[in-house]
Amino acid sequence: MTNSKDRGDETEAYVLQELIARGYSVSVPFGDNDKYDLVLDDGGELYRIQCKTAWSNKPETIRFNTHSQTTRDGSYHEETYEDEIDAFIVRYPAEGTLYWIDIDEATEQKMELRFSADIDHSRINWAESYELGEEIPD
Repeated sequence: MTNSKDRGDETEAYVLQELIARGYSVSVPFGDNDKYDLVLDDGGELYRIQCKTAWSNKPETIRFNTHSQTTRDGSYHEETYEDEIDAFIVRYPAEGTLYWIDIDEATEQKMELRFSADIDHSRINWAESYELGEEIPD
């Protein structure tokens, strides 16, 4: 059983490998003090990327955290990534799929992506709409 640090490292390494394989230049910030895990260069823009691991939440739905969780001085802290990153790249390990979520589209605590549903509602975040293809979304 892997701990959350190992799981995060696996996701970050997977995202890094996938981005390089797709022809992007990727930089890794030195140290652990930045809110972003990677800097992606698409040849025209730089993107501060936070890598996250999704888990199956309920049937046809995955979820990931959109905040950081840390313990400092014996106290639990949660912080958002607003103004600190440009996008999340989310890995769903069960399928090896990556999702790109702009920080402006992310919810504050956790976000769900849905594969299918009996209804079509404007508040549903459809997984296929966020799936990372060969191009970085505009």
